[in-house]
Amino acid sequence: MRGHGYLVGNYVPGHSVVHRAPLWLKFLVVAACGTASFLIVDWRVSLLVFVVMCAVFLSTRIGMRRLLRTIRTVAPILLVIGLFQWWQLGGPTSARIVLNVLICVVAASVLTATTPMQDLLDGVASLAKPFRRLGADPERFALTIAVMLRSIPYIAGAFADVRDSARARGLERNPRALILPVFITTVAYARQTGDALTARGLGEPEEPSEQS
Repeated sequence: MRGHGYLVGNYVPGHSVVHRAPLWLKFLVVAACGTASFLIVDWRVSLLVFVVMCAVFLSTRIGMRRLLRTIRTVAPILLVIGLFQWWQLGGPTSARIVLNVLICVVAASVLTATTPMQDLLDGVASLAKPFRRLGADPERFALTIAVMLRSIPYIAGAFADVRDSARARGLERNPRALILPVFITTVAYARQTGDALTARGLGEPEEPSEQS
């Protein structure tokens, strides 16, 4: 299935300014975009920021096709969100919300596409070190991020595969033909991931058995 190799966040080697930027600066940009999504109240400002982030993405020389694929991945969800918000709050608010989400998506894609996975996980683990005093495990937290980065694109790809298969059989309007196979694939993927982590000693610690 295409979903097995559908990794939107894959690192693309390059020598652009963004590739060579320090990881802390990329993290800061992503955090700033996430914060801006709560602060921007004018859809025109959101549009301007979105255009800037797209320009930053294209400056990496990864290509327009990759950018469009990133946006297309979340387009169905954003369409539903946009229509609902337009019905509830009107066009300008709907446009602002959708654009703010796109800003975060493009910013995150810039981070993952220009940073090797290992460097990204090391950075996440470093950021989580202050929480060790509270009992957190930075390495386990970084592993969770890695699993998330791989799982979300996998599920998106699986949905695309199932949708194409259902369309080929004339069942694209049948919810069961779309939802059930994706659900089964997702559960199987989750079990395989859990088994792989357990085999490497990364699962939950076992409870000590009671002595009879």
